Formats: sequence, structure tokens, C-alpha cells
Amino acid sequence: MYLVAGLGNPGKQYDMTRHNIGFEVIDYMAEQYDVKVKKLKFKGLYGETNIGGEKVILLKPQTYMNLSGESIREFASFYKIPVENIIIINDDIYLDSGKLRIRKSGSAGGHNGLKSIIYQLASDQFPRIRIGVNSPEREKEDLADFVLARFSKEEIPVLEDAIIRASKAAAEIISNNIDSAMNKYNG
Repeated sequence: MYLVAGLGNPGKQYDMTRHNIGFEVIDYMAEQYDVKVKKLKFKGLYGETNIGGEKVILLKPQTYMNLSGESIREFASFYKIPVENIIIINDDIYLDSGKLRIRKSGSAGGHNGLKSIIYQLASDQFPRIRIGVNSPEREKEDLADFVLARFSKEEIPVLEDAIIRASKAAAEIISNNIDSAMNKYNG
């Protein structure tokens, strides 16, 4: 069994913002696998599907980014999902828009959602799919304002493609393994 959690903030005002790219991937996957991510449990909206013969929970934590780990920990504990079967999808300001970086494990890299998950799971040994959203011009723009801003018109096609590739990467991890996903989708 797998848990695929896209990180973001609940509420319409955050739709299609940089910080909510993880939610966008979950929405795309739900559409592809004909599942509704509408049930509420453990502080998250979720739906269940099957990918590559594996039961998969698609999750959008509703705790706001900084507390994402609470919902993820509760799902993992209740369903007895091993940490290596928890796939996290999140934004990354250190990657150019649309670039994917898939890793087996690692630090939070300054991302508050990942910090919360690492703390709540007491482990950083979970796979993650990071999606580049560019970085602000540090001296000109506040980081919080930047990640909560919507994408520019020029960025939207690039990000739509990244959402599709991230969805395929998550399915590849589940169906084959993370090494295969890294070889096919990193970059």
C-alpha cells in the first residue's frame, strides 16, 4: 500500500499558487485514475485507487503547509504504511519552473511542509518529487509572498507539463521503483 501526498494550503485563494503545486498533482492523478479526493479523515482530503496492482491513497493534507506531517503521520499509522511507501510531492524554489527532482530521501531543504513530515514521521527516508517553481529575486520579493503567488501566464504551460510528469513519476515509483522514476523523470 502507498500514500501519495501532495502538499499545499486549503482554500480557493491558494489554488494554482506556487506552494500548492502538490495539490495540483493530486487533482490531476485523481482525474487520471477516476477517483474523487473528497473524503475527509485525519485532517486531510483523500481518495483511494489502484496503481500497478497496489492500493494507493491520494492525499491533500488540510492542515496548511507547516503542519502537513500531522495528517500524513495519522494516515501512515492507521493504514500501517511503511515510510518508504509514502511519496511526497511539493514545490521547490531552488529549481527552475517545471523541473522535477526525485529523491529517495533527504533533508527538508528549508521547506516547512517537509520539515513537518520529517518531524512527525521521525524519518527522512521517504521518497519525494520536488517541482521547481523558480525563486524570488531575494532582495525584491518576500519569500512567503512569492510562494503564495499565482504562476505567470508564461509559466502555466510549463507547470501543467510538470504536473503531468510528476503524476507519471509517482505512478512509476509505485509500479516499478524509485530508481526507474528517477531515470525517466529527473530534470
